[in-house]
This record gives sequence, C-alpha cells and structure tokens, in this order.
Amino acid sequence: MKIFISGVIPQIGVKMLQEEGYIVEEWNHSQPITLNKLIDKCKDADGYINVMSPVSGKFLEACSQLKVISTFSVGFNHIDIPTSTRLGIPVGNTPEVLSNATADTAFLLMLNVSRKAFFNYRRIIEGNWKPGFLSVDYLGQELNGKTLGIFGMGRIGFKMAEKCKGAYGMKVIYHNRHKQEQAEKELGATYVSFEELLNQADVLSIHAPLSEENEGIFNDSTFKKMKNTSILINTARGAMVNEKDLIQALQSGQIWGAGLDVTDPEPMKADNPLLQMENVAITPHIGSATVESRNAMSVLCAKNIIAGIKGEKLPCVVNPEVYKNN
Repeated sequence: MKIFISGVIPQIGVKMLQEEGYIVEEWNHSQPITLNKLIDKCKDADGYINVMSPVSGKFLEACSQLKVISTFSVGFNHIDIPTSTRLGIPVGNTPEVLSNATADTAFLLMLNVSRKAFFNYRRIIEGNWKPGFLSVDYLGQELNGKTLGIFGMGRIGFKMAEKCKGAYGMKVIYHNRHKQEQAEKELGATYVSFEELLNQADVLSIHAPLSEENEGIFNDSTFKKMKNTSILINTARGAMVNEKDLIQALQSGQIWGAGLDVTDPEPMKADNPLLQMENVAITPHIGSATVESRNAMSVLCAKNIIAGIKGEKLPCVVNPEVYKNN
C-alpha cells in the first residue's frame, strides 16, 4: 500500500503508517505541489494525506482509485467533498485535537489588539521608543466584564469563550446554526441573532467553518452594525472577512481593532495597510502550531488513513454519506 503526503508532517503519524507496512512518500519541497505533480504522485496511491493543497474534482477523477483521503486540518472547504463522495472516497479531518491551541491564538490576538502590543513592540525594534510619554498615547482597552461574541460556537469557539470568561469575567453571547446547550449551561452563554451579535459584542471572535453562506459575511454592512469600540478576531478562514471593507472600517473608526490569524489571500502582501495599523495584530496562520497539537493531528491523520485502507469507518469522517453508497 502506498500513501502520499503533500507536505511534511510530524513523523509520529508517518511512523504509524510505516509500522502498518505502508510505503510513505512526503512532499518535502519548499514550493507547494502543483496539481499535475499531485496527480502524478497519487495516481497509484492507496491513501493521501492532504496538507492544505486544493483537492479538486479534476484531481479526484484522475485519482479515483484512492481508498481514503485525510486532510491535515479541521477545515475541509479546500476539498471537493461531493465528488469525493460520488467516487466513494471517504475524507477524514482532524477535529478536537487543535481546539485549545487555536483558541489560545484567538485569545492571544484579542489581548494583543486590546493593548496594541504588536504595534508597540515594533516601535521598540524600529527605535521609536522615546524618553518620556504623553498620558494619551497608545491607549488600549481593558477586557474585564466586556461582552464576547462568538460566531460559531463549536469546539474552538467554546474554548475561546471558556478562556475569556475565566480570565476576564466576560459575558458570552453567541450565534450558531443551532443552540449550544453546553455553552449555555457551563458558561452562561446566551444565544442571539446575527444582528444582535454584531450590535452587542465588544469582542467578536469568528470560529465557524467557511461555507457559501458565510463567505464574505463580515463586510461593510456588518461592520456598520458593530460598536465603534469593538474588536474583530478571526482564526477561522480569511474568506469570511472582506478585507477591503475591514481596512476601511478600521481607518474610519467604524470598529476599533482587529486580530487575524487567517487572511485572504494567504500569505498577506507585505504592503498591506493592515500591517501598519496600531490597533491590528496579525499572525501567519499559526492557530494549531504547537508541538502537542500538530503531533495529535498527525496521529489522527494516520488513524484515518489506516481505517480507510482496512475498509473501516474513519474515526473522523466529514462525508459519512459515502458509506451509504457502498
């Protein structure tokens, strides 16, 4: 059995696959793999671990012999799931194991934006820390008792809310496709409409998966409904935020600040105005970038692949309907 991986992942998962007797090949080049090369590598493979490469219908049709695909991520909007299902290829992902790490990143961004920490650090390294100070310079915001709005109260959103309530006694409101009873019971969270979420949140943190319905949902019209003291945090997917509208909202003072671990496009261009704003903090998509989280993701990918090769149900399958077709 041959397994191809379109990037380098922690070796703990690779060793699990090798111990099963599988031949494993990793794409270890600095440049992302091209579609043609990916097809060439996978056309005789039995399993494929995707490291954030687009998995198009063209690829799937060319490699329809694949028994299983596992993506090294929670999100799977970069994979053509309907085609995978039609071809009978189960697709796995890696939920839960990165929830804490990603929520930590959202919390980090919130705190950095609220105190303009990234901007002030840059002042130091650029030699702009001058003797003396004015009492109205570089003022941030306190978070104690503020209202946290969660857009997408899944595992990561819950962890973010838990941290914010525990650290700052923040009131938690949320908007989700369904009510989240655990969040309401354990965190005292209140379900609100999307409109109410925009109107009431002092910090609005995005944790929903990207879909056609919510692509670009944070735009000029939504920013106008937010408080002019509000902070937007996004550790989900960059495409949920209209970046041009965000820049305008920040420049005009429509909202107060933003923290982004995901952008659209990625990587962000070095001349992007957001990088020069004192009330903005940006990290390069490091939400799950901890040793513990990435090792766990690698293990879960391996478990998905092993189950798929053996004809068993994947531990974390995103298209369970594939089993109904077999």
